[in-house]
Amino acid sequence: MRKKEAHILIVDDDEDILFSARVWLKKFFTEVSCLSQPKNILKLMSEHQIDAVLLDMNFRKGFENGQDGLYWMQEIKTLEPELPIILMTAYGEVELAVEALKNGASDFILKPWNNDKLFASVNLAVDISRKNKKLSQWENVSIKTNQYQLETKSPAMQEVMDQIERVAATDANVLLLGENGTGKYVLAERIHELSERKNQPFVHIDLGSLSENLFEAELFGYKKGAFTDAHQDYAGKIENAENGTVFLDEIGNLPLHLQTKLLSLIQNRKLSRIGESKERLLDVRFIFATNENLKKAVAESRFRKDLYYRINTVELNIPSLRERLEDIPTLADYFLDKYKQKYHKPDLILNEALISELKHYSWPGNIRELDHCIERSVILSNEKNLKLLMPQDEESEKTIMNLNIEEMEEILTKKL
Repeated sequence: MRKKEAHILIVDDDEDILFSARVWLKKFFTEVSCLSQPKNILKLMSEHQIDAVLLDMNFRKGFENGQDGLYWMQEIKTLEPELPIILMTAYGEVELAVEALKNGASDFILKPWNNDKLFASVNLAVDISRKNKKLSQWENVSIKTNQYQLETKSPAMQEVMDQIERVAATDANVLLLGENGTGKYVLAERIHELSERKNQPFVHIDLGSLSENLFEAELFGYKKGAFTDAHQDYAGKIENAENGTVFLDEIGNLPLHLQTKLLSLIQNRKLSRIGESKERLLDVRFIFATNENLKKAVAESRFRKDLYYRINTVELNIPSLRERLEDIPTLADYFLDKYKQKYHKPDLILNEALISELKHYSWPGNIRELDHCIERSVILSNEKNLKLLMPQDEESEKTIMNLNIEEMEEILTKKL
């Protein structure tokens, strides 16, 4: 299994605990740090980005009331309020650990722990940490982000935004329909952020990027020994979204035999991992998206009719960029600001003539294509004058068309 990009901090005065926890977690996460003294926690946190903390509850000899752990938990929370903290505790301290959960701990682990339980707890904490950081980034760039995707002058897009505000307050299944590049992911995330589940995980599953033979394992998880490479129990992506939102992108790619399993999950709110007979109760909200005509897929027996009616309790049609020309100036300005900063060209501007040129193109790739167009244009423009490299221009510039962004950056670096 590929390691998850995450930095885990373990704090315990028992060197054996540190060693065994580090060896186990290092199998799953790219970086694991250990501290035997809690006084060094804040210094390490100031030097590194930590995604989750495993914290013992007792550090002073003769004191086993758990107050040390509670004190350091509050110190960590003062520095990083949203950082998940998992308390490590002995059996007799369970009541205190439960109290700690009410005061900000994300979970607690009993010593000696079950390795699979330890992994599951830390893995969920990492997912929550990432979500919290994305929420923080959302707040920090809310003006720009909301302007470029969520604030709109287009009547068609405004209608979608109004519908999103109404549906977000419910747990209804939502189906987002739209061409590639229209911003379905951002809108799904917006529904989640406006819902009562906003402080719980938002799990994006892109069925368009997964190999078909991985669909079932990634979605539903598996039991240890279920197949050759199943070396430990694995909670699937849907299970990891417990109490939150699952965004199933490109739902039209799901094979028929898994459509049946997904339908059962949506109807009964129960999930079974591969190789496991027991069912797990699941509390999640589902959002689906596709650029495919699902009615046609149903007519051609490629998509189950009962699943189609189950997933589109609310159906939102996302307008293409050519249907919301009023928003092109705002979108283009957002991308220009982003890439001016990235490529150190602060003087570039979009004048009315360039905006007009952008509006006269059909944008089959929608917002994503506009994003790429502005980035390429910034890279290949000089310091003062922005030259738009429009997609139709690229037909006559084969050398440019054959370059990806990384290759263009290399050319730019050589020029500088």
